[in-house]
Amino acid sequence: MSHDAKKDTLRHRKAPIEMSPDEFRTAGHRLVDDIARLLGSIRERPVNVDESPGELCALLPQGSLPDEGSEPSKLLEEVTSLLFQHSLFNGHPRFYGYITSAAAPIGALADLLAASVNPNVGGWQLSPLASEIEKQSIRWIADMIGFPTGGGGLFVSGGNMANFVCFLAARRAKAPWDICREGMTKADGRMLVYATNETHTWIQKAMSLFGHGHEAIRTIPIDKNLSADIESLHKEIEDDRRRGDHPFLIIGSAGTVSTGAVDPLADMAAVAREYDLWLHVDGAYGALAACLPDASADLTGLSEADSVAVDPHKWLYTPLEAGCVLVRDPAALQNAFSYKPPYYHFATEDESRTNFYEYGLQNSRGFRALKVWLGLRQVGRQGYVKMIGDDIRLAKEMYRLVDADADFEAFTQSLSITTFRYVPQDLTPGTERVERYLSELNNAVLTRLKASGESFLSNAIVDGKFLLRGCIVNFRTSLEDIEALPDIIRRHAQALDAEMRPKDL
Repeated sequence: MSHDAKKDTLRHRKAPIEMSPDEFRTAGHRLVDDIARLLGSIRERPVNVDESPGELCALLPQGSLPDEGSEPSKLLEEVTSLLFQHSLFNGHPRFYGYITSAAAPIGALADLLAASVNPNVGGWQLSPLASEIEKQSIRWIADMIGFPTGGGGLFVSGGNMANFVCFLAARRAKAPWDICREGMTKADGRMLVYATNETHTWIQKAMSLFGHGHEAIRTIPIDKNLSADIESLHKEIEDDRRRGDHPFLIIGSAGTVSTGAVDPLADMAAVAREYDLWLHVDGAYGALAACLPDASADLTGLSEADSVAVDPHKWLYTPLEAGCVLVRDPAALQNAFSYKPPYYHFATEDESRTNFYEYGLQNSRGFRALKVWLGLRQVGRQGYVKMIGDDIRLAKEMYRLVDADADFEAFTQSLSITTFRYVPQDLTPGTERVERYLSELNNAVLTRLKASGESFLSNAIVDGKFLLRGCIVNFRTSLEDIEALPDIIRRHAQALDAEMRPKDL
């Protein structure tokens, strides 16, 4: 091809990834229709399909990447069919597994809109309206849970990342030396963190990744409610200070993953103030329940924290991914994360223009805020109060049903999480052999239940016992679904017990 011909192809360039407006419209209309049919039929579908990785891989194109591309509308049709037939649906009304909510339909449309405009919400100049929407969404979430609205924050991928951001802000604020310049080698003693064993494993990740090591975690004993014991916290801090270490961070939970337990957050805040430590609340799951008029004093105590992690993709029913960082002092985020290279010319502009790259770990950032913002506007505060309250009431009904059923033993109920286990009526729990068998049996029940597609639970370990765990963060779940659960479990459990039980037990 001649030089002039090459220039001509560039002048009239048609990239193979482009779609004309008509092509996009046709493919998009069909896709939206297919999704609408999925949402309308989700109750009739299995929650889960029990397939192996090999079976799923066989459904995908084989061999290396093709040299030539394919027509986009046909690709969308193909992958839509695959996903609809071979997915676990956390939007199914009988999904009670991990803390992943049913996704609001407006959030799905918001993701399409956000991806189409494609702002980079790292710098204000690259995303003026998107940045302002994110700032407003942060203020609204803070107000919703009773946290100060004059603080700072940003959206991240989820709970792990939100907690990491708060951890690093706390370390920068409370280190007794310039940790950004001198690093961790300056310390005479160890920088210590205080948390219970019920805290999510993000803390082990943070301590490993950020150079502290797991031995710098001080474990706070828990009480009968699986919440932090404040007297023990006091003593541990005093002992560590006498040894020359540097306590800097207390972590409280607003809804633990296993049981939904809530730490005494106001009391933990008082301890943090007494010793000039940072209180961070992992409220990825439960913080949003602070909006309820009957929220406990332990939960509403999160308003006194220095930082809170919240996951809109849990109890705001936002599609994945959407985590949220809230920090009382916005300067704490900038002190930890702000670097201004010369190629970020917009970094020195008007201070009212928030550049979110200065507030967290990412420079380039997607427009996560749009799906949160639209959901908040569609539903309003009272809509969320009703939906979150309904989820909690359904979880309490789950507890009541299994507690009243002779084939089950109920254990815990907090927020929208209930734990319980199947116990054959002719077995008496308590001895080591029986307890070991009951854990094996309930583990097998859980595996078979997931494979059946009838319902989806997860598990918890409480006092060394393997329990079934139902968590409801699902606006599609109804009382009918909860009432059906004991009989579904019983059918699988009785069949497994007949197969598994030792003859001498």
